[in-house]
Amino acid sequence: MKKINVTKTYLPPRAEYERFLKKIWRNGWITNHGPLVGELENKLKRYFGVKHLFFVANGTIALQIAIKALGLKDKVITTPFSYIATTSSLVWENCSPVFADIEPATLTIDPAEIEKKITPKTTGIMATHVFGNPCDVRAIGKIAKKNNLKLIYDAAHAFGVNFDGKSLLKYGDISILSFHATKLFHTVEGGALLTDDDAIAEKIRYMRNFGHSGKERPEELIGLGINGKNTEFHAAMGLCILPRIKTLIERRKKISRLYDKLLKTSPIARQQLRRKTAYNYAYYPVIFKSENHLLDALSRLKAQNIFPRRYFFPSLNRLEYVLGQTAPISEDIAKRIACLPIYHDLNKSDIEKICKIINKK
Repeated sequence: MKKINVTKTYLPPRAEYERFLKKIWRNGWITNHGPLVGELENKLKRYFGVKHLFFVANGTIALQIAIKALGLKDKVITTPFSYIATTSSLVWENCSPVFADIEPATLTIDPAEIEKKITPKTTGIMATHVFGNPCDVRAIGKIAKKNNLKLIYDAAHAFGVNFDGKSLLKYGDISILSFHATKLFHTVEGGALLTDDDAIAEKIRYMRNFGHSGKERPEELIGLGINGKNTEFHAAMGLCILPRIKTLIERRKKISRLYDKLLKTSPIARQQLRRKTAYNYAYYPVIFKSENHLLDALSRLKAQNIFPRRYFFPSLNRLEYVLGQTAPISEDIAKRIACLPIYHDLNKSDIEKICKIINKK
């Protein structure tokens, strides 16, 4: 019996990747801002329509650099419904996460709850575009501006998502991406920071490279930094995959539509996409009536060697190192939600099998 995981990494034709390897061997340039890294950054900047983009080692280091670059400290308002890195990066950088609950339909952070949590010690907001679904960026942007707060968007799931006619990654002071192998677009391991602000970009530039200026005097140290760089090998994978993104999104869209059709009569709920969103179909989350219903479905799927994933569980306010805050909507959803398998070559018969198991009374 074949195994069906929640996701499967897309790998480009090996010969194409090997052509980039030949360039790496010919150049003898492996890391430290090589030509393939520069090429990938430039192509991604054009793709997203952003002024500055920095390719880094992973999405978590992107979050940590973003926090440092914006000078966040003390209290930072964030979502309890996201991957653990959203919260752990704040704690790691000595900030205190303050959890604002989520909207029950979109699953993104509720702007009204953000406003309730603001105090004189609040320095910023870190919101997540959950499963690539846009936050209420206009409302959150107004709140941040009104209260002089820095704004980071964890856009790890939002590659290729457009909102109101432009890239979702153009909102906030900084947006970050993850290019982990499980993502729609990947570089095996990797991530990126994006901003249109020149001053913020200058900080990111030296912070990801130990504090080196990287200009006329590359040995000069101009501030505190970390090793956030990525390699030519990882950039090569991204350069192979980027031209195929449109096709990969279209394939996932067809799979999502088939799930919609086959699960139409099932007693499950779906995340509501925000209006004016051109989606990337990177995930297929479903919300069951109760945790018992979810666990029963997962058990029956596992018996057939099918492995959905409980994204996101637990609600992050329940982590042992941030206990003491409540987020009733997030806590409820986190107990009842799972992502069904979705990837480029998931076939129709497998989708039908998954849906038949879920639909079984």
